[in-house]
Amino acid sequence: MGHLRTLLFLLGALGALADICNIPEVESTLVHRLGQHLLPWMDQLSLQQLNPSIYVGLRLSSLDAGAKEALYLHSLKLNYQQSLLGSASSDDNSDFQVKPSMGQLALYLLALRANCEFVGGHKGDRLVSQLKRFLEDEKMAIGDNHKGHPHTSYYQYGLSILALCVHQKRVHDSVVGKLLYATEHDHHLHQGHLSVDTMAMAGLAFTCLKRSNLNPDQRHRITLAIRTVQERILKAQTPEGHFGNVYSTPLALQFLMTSHAHGMELGTACLKAGAALLASLQAEAFQNVLMISQLLPVLNHRSYVDLISPNCLAPRVTLEQATETPSQSQDPEVIHVILKVPSVWPPYSHSISVPAGSSLEDVLKKAQELGGFMYGTQPSLSGPYLTSVMGNEAGEREFWQLVRAPDTPLQQGIADYRPKDGETIELRLVIW
Repeated sequence: MGHLRTLLFLLGALGALADICNIPEVESTLVHRLGQHLLPWMDQLSLQQLNPSIYVGLRLSSLDAGAKEALYLHSLKLNYQQSLLGSASSDDNSDFQVKPSMGQLALYLLALRANCEFVGGHKGDRLVSQLKRFLEDEKMAIGDNHKGHPHTSYYQYGLSILALCVHQKRVHDSVVGKLLYATEHDHHLHQGHLSVDTMAMAGLAFTCLKRSNLNPDQRHRITLAIRTVQERILKAQTPEGHFGNVYSTPLALQFLMTSHAHGMELGTACLKAGAALLASLQAEAFQNVLMISQLLPVLNHRSYVDLISPNCLAPRVTLEQATETPSQSQDPEVIHVILKVPSVWPPYSHSISVPAGSSLEDVLKKAQELGGFMYGTQPSLSGPYLTSVMGNEAGEREFWQLVRAPDTPLQQGIADYRPKDGETIELRLVIW
């Protein structure tokens, strides 16, 4: 009888493990090395370079950047409040200063909460009102019949609801309803495929709303939507273990870690994803600061939902600057990359020679220096975003897609992707 009880206990424990999402512990040296990638970015304190996601990621991680963190938060407050709320000293150049986007404002509110601050006071109320107006404008763009689209994206829409939620700021049921409808009707699509990071962000927003009970009349729909997001993300797992792709996996895991999933092999899927992430970390696949800032909380078993009640006294390990090893002086290897733009007339196609290890952005710069090619970018939290090629600006619901020939869309941006010798890269203007 005692053996039977033990067997039943073990089976019950295994069943419980299958209902929750955990990933294996990652070696501390790998986590530390990942965090070190953020330190140089924390020295860039202009409005265009500041990235609230860096601060949020570090505060939810096991790493402590010490005085750099305090200075970075101070710079965020100074620049964001001056840009968004205005000041007497900034009137002269206000026309030339690019204001933070809705998504950047939402991340700034997350950064304040990561420091255990509730947004408040006259300035705080104005910031909240701005974000709520953003959401109202997006709701109007989507329309009563849901045939329209947000001016930005459903990702930023969900992020904004999440940011207000962790500050206990309620948004109207009709605003939440647009995100619920998009989830219920597969509107989280990009090029006909599920956008895992957009779906995960919606799931994080719904989880926060459910835990905070800010929209009680929508509670049943919110609960069903959380279940829908879980199912779709789990179905998007690749044979290698990633959810969607390697770069959408951290945000997917943040969401999956927040809740149980009865009747789904959640535990197994998360263990497989954790193993895939470990392999990617060992291969140094994570170089982009936005992706790193989303991954660090996962490696500390935290998510953005933990900002409902952040633990600002949790012990963290001091993050040390990486020591540079002197490189041996030798002539760098030169690689040749074929750059194509098939959508212009005449079609552009040239072989560009750059040093090995160069980014795609370096290739574009070299092509522009050689003449016959030009491009434009705009800054974003994940790096420079390609907006125009050969004078052709991407219009509404268009973007310049980066494709490795013959037909493999790149998962990284122009600053992060490093072409190999002999590769052909195509720039395609596509509709999404």
